Amino acid sequence: MTANRNLLRMKFARVIEALAVELGCPLDEALKRFYLSTTYRLMRDGVSDMHCMSVRYLVEEIVSESPRCSEEY
Repeated sequence: MTANRNLLRMKFARVIEALAVELGCPLDEALKRFYLSTTYRLMRDGVSDMHCMSVRYLVEEIVSESPRCSEEY
């Protein structure tokens, strides 16, 4: 199944915002971590319907990939 591109972009925004809150880092750091993550690539490519998972689940997956923000924040 392929996700609607606009809906997918809105999901990306919600995940990035929740990731910033979870990690206590600025949005630009969360954005960078999101787009460099394997989770993003899976969502973008429609693998295993990752785009259907909850925002909380996706944030936990991204955090498990690399749990810390830069020390400068």
